[in-house]
Amino acid sequence: MSNRRQFLKSIPIVAAAGAVGMAGLARAANPMVAETDPQAAALGYKADTTKVDQAKYPKHTPDQHCGNCALYQGGTAVQGGCPLFAGKDVANKGWCSAWAKKA
Repeated sequence: MSNRRQFLKSIPIVAAAGAVGMAGLARAANPMVAETDPQAAALGYKADTTKVDQAKYPKHTPDQHCGNCALYQGGTAVQGGCPLFAGKDVANKGWCSAWAKKA
């Protein structure tokens, strides 16, 4: 009986450890989106917001970057996910024409 109790008590710990481990593995697997990627090029994505073509994107301002975009999923990390580039990360200091101010 005590073996069963010990086993049942260990299940939440093992499940939590597995979830944490899997989250780390899934997060590390995303490559950076290339500026030459067709979707990125169509949106004018630049990994460095200071390199945006002001003539082509006159509404861009230097203070706009992925890190303060409503779509950015990386928090304060150097790179993070964006739903526009499924399975790829964007640079926190990057920019694209879909930029939307974070609320």
